[in-house]
Amino acid sequence: MFEISVETQFAAAHALSIAGMREPVHGHNWHVTVTVAGRTLDSDGLLCDFHTVESALKELVSRFHNKDLNGEAPFRDGLNPSAENVARVIAEELGAGLDLSPHAAITSVRVTEAPGCAATYRP
Repeated sequence: MFEISVETQFAAAHALSIAGMREPVHGHNWHVTVTVAGRTLDSDGLLCDFHTVESALKELVSRFHNKDLNGEAPFRDGLNPSAENVARVIAEELGAGLDLSPHAAITSVRVTEAPGCAATYRP
């Protein structure tokens, strides 16, 4: 199995609802790591071009940069903007926008919202 990882970051605020109570709006410097894996390489000896994943990831997270996630799609529709949900949204939207087949697939998205506090989603 081969794996590549691409990282980026963005700054955004959010306010979680926990047990029915909404916490105050606060900001994070979110760090995102996307891992792509596959069993075979293409004819160039690549699982996937780093730049392809990096470009798509940066374009995706640019929608959230310097925003309040509670007011940005898809979170404006009531999805709690937890690190877990941010990781899932990134994985699903990035996966839908990247054609990695037949060699590779996104295997995880890790979102760190503060040092020592990370959530990982595995599609």
